[in-house]
Amino acid sequence: MGDFSAVLADWPNARRTDVCQNTTQAQVARILTKDNLAPVDFLRLLSPAASDMLEDVAKRAHQLTLRYFGRAVSIFTPLYISDICTNQCRYCGFNAKNKQKRTHLSVDEAFKEAKFLHDQGHRNILLLTGDAPKISSPAYMAEVVSKIKPLFASIGIEVYALSEDEYSLLVKTGVDSMTMFQETYNPELYAWLHPVGPKHDYHWRLAAPTRACQAGMRSVGVGALLGLEAFEQDTFATGLHAYWLERTFPGVDIGISIPRICPHEGEFEVQHPVDDRHFAQYVAALRCFLPRSCITCSTRESAYMRNHLLALGVTRISAGVSTKVGGRSTAPQDNPGQFEITDKRSLTAVCEDLANLGYQAVLKDWEDPTESSAQTACA
Repeated sequence: MGDFSAVLADWPNARRTDVCQNTTQAQVARILTKDNLAPVDFLRLLSPAASDMLEDVAKRAHQLTLRYFGRAVSIFTPLYISDICTNQCRYCGFNAKNKQKRTHLSVDEAFKEAKFLHDQGHRNILLLTGDAPKISSPAYMAEVVSKIKPLFASIGIEVYALSEDEYSLLVKTGVDSMTMFQETYNPELYAWLHPVGPKHDYHWRLAAPTRACQAGMRSVGVGALLGLEAFEQDTFATGLHAYWLERTFPGVDIGISIPRICPHEGEFEVQHPVDDRHFAQYVAALRCFLPRSCITCSTRESAYMRNHLLALGVTRISAGVSTKVGGRSTAPQDNPGQFEITDKRSLTAVCEDLANLGYQAVLKDWEDPTESSAQTACA
């Protein structure tokens, strides 16, 4: 099977930069006529030459999105169940050095929060925790999943890196998807960004999607936090990671998340901000490179941006989001959340906006005749 780190080593930073800087518009034009792209083609679509041809790249991305996804957009919502964390990630609101109040939901409290989301109409949920294995243990997560599973068609996790056995436990309990942000694929920068805590182990985290696939996870997502590293570096590495996973585990749905760094508790200066044009270029390039992969855009982005990225390849978005632990059905919490959200639309508002744009919001891929029409209207 091999190891993705060996694949990534074949594309050192200098090689990525050289390909981007020396790509011509004629090369980009030829790439846009191809049905199957190689990694070097994807890298060229991230180049300045491709940026100058963004309209052409976007047109091709739109054609591929309609071909493979039609006008369907999957909707999910996150549920934070613990923000206790032992890491000191320099860019994160959950940094252990930040002094805000921390909250850990009991299983019953997590169920109350989940029931509130279910009653709003959500059927696809993503559980999130901080990195504190002794508190937010796999056994705790499995107990939460067992309790809330009857409420949802799909339960995903976005938690710290687990072992294959731990992923297997959660799969058996009812988890069918996981997302793992590598944050940055630059190991030296990664080490500086994660100075303390279990997340400091770059290679353990890098191999987490592989372990999840081996454990039987139906869907696995990867991503980098845009703004930490130069544009062509982490965008290319993310696409390459997804490409390798697709070919190594053909029975697993591989997706990509595209978060741009947002304001949060604490201080962190963004060294490589990604502007809107480059952000759109990344989405379009991903769609051309991985035409069948789900691309997820969170509420870090505005409603305006998310609406416009649908045509370029985004096929999954969140709605009714809070990055705080608790506060929906349990007692309101005064913690600031992991990061500031930009798109504060409710599930109903997102569904209505999608319909007005000619898209169908998909909450679940099955129909239950006992559901009210209000709950299934978006599906």
